[in-house]
Amino acid sequence: MTAFPPGNPGTTRLSYRDAGVDIEAGDRLVENIKPLAKRTLRPGVLAGIGGFGALFEISRHYRNPVLVSGTDGVGTKLKLAFQLDRHDHIGMDLVAMSVNDILVQGAEPLFFLDYFACGRLDVDIATRVVTGIAAGCEQAGCALIGGETAEMPDMYPEGEYDLAGFAVGVVEKERIIDGTAIQEGDAVLGLASSGAHSNGYSLIRRIMEKSTANPPADLDGVPFLDAIMAPTRIYAKPVLELMRHLPIKGLAHITGGGLTGNIPRILPEHARAVLWRQAWEVPQLFRWLQAQGNVADEEMHRVFNCGIGMILVVAPDLADIAIGILRAQGEDVRQVGTIRRRHPEEARVSIER
Repeated sequence: MTAFPPGNPGTTRLSYRDAGVDIEAGDRLVENIKPLAKRTLRPGVLAGIGGFGALFEISRHYRNPVLVSGTDGVGTKLKLAFQLDRHDHIGMDLVAMSVNDILVQGAEPLFFLDYFACGRLDVDIATRVVTGIAAGCEQAGCALIGGETAEMPDMYPEGEYDLAGFAVGVVEKERIIDGTAIQEGDAVLGLASSGAHSNGYSLIRRIMEKSTANPPADLDGVPFLDAIMAPTRIYAKPVLELMRHLPIKGLAHITGGGLTGNIPRILPEHARAVLWRQAWEVPQLFRWLQAQGNVADEEMHRVFNCGIGMILVVAPDLADIAIGILRAQGEDVRQVGTIRRRHPEEARVSIER
């Protein structure tokens, strides 16, 4: 067996810590994470935090299960988290971005994994982030089953980190929601967002930097910075409850691309969505951003959710029933539009005043 070459006599011995990686700090973080992950456990988890891989068993009550997966990050909202020292809810954003995405195909979220990368591991900050991830998993009803913490000296500026999340869910094959059943006359329902969620923050930061006016003390009664950094709403439990009662023809998570970019992703070629701009109140956050940035209406609609975080399409005779079920789950929901037949030259989404 080949031995490592001898070191130079008289030189200082180096360790991984000298190179910038603190193994003991990583071990402390794992111990901090374990009780957080334990709170998210659900039936099916066979092995989670601590092993090389996590194990999950799909429930036998699924007859023809299809796994649905999604991955995402939180974008440049992280920049504000660093600047404002607001790390407690950014993990909820991470979970929401992935579980809301798999939800739109009818999937029940099963488990979630995270990736946390930094130049130097700050155990306190990392614990705050993972606490938010665990809280998001509890809201979504999925297990925080594993993840990775990567300490990589010189890769990131001091005090900064990056996040990625991975969600896996399951849906019966015959109950996959793909939008093919959408037809003229169907009702378009909008579920209220909690704010800008995790999209458009490059523009938000630009507006905040360029604004010459003092920011308001609050927006819709919420302190200004709390409104700017409000965590993304997680729609899994109320929407899954609705699915138990009636069929949903289409779901669109309003993320990057805003209203006009995301709704077309679920529409058949023959259909277009007409939204009624007066049907919902645009939150003060978006009105402030538009005014301070002099942003055109069309740009607002293709960058931000403008107060609608999830779109549902249901048969017109089921609209009031669906609204009642969702409101019973605590959702702010209303009919915000309708489906019409689309001619080739027409836009897939139009917003009428």
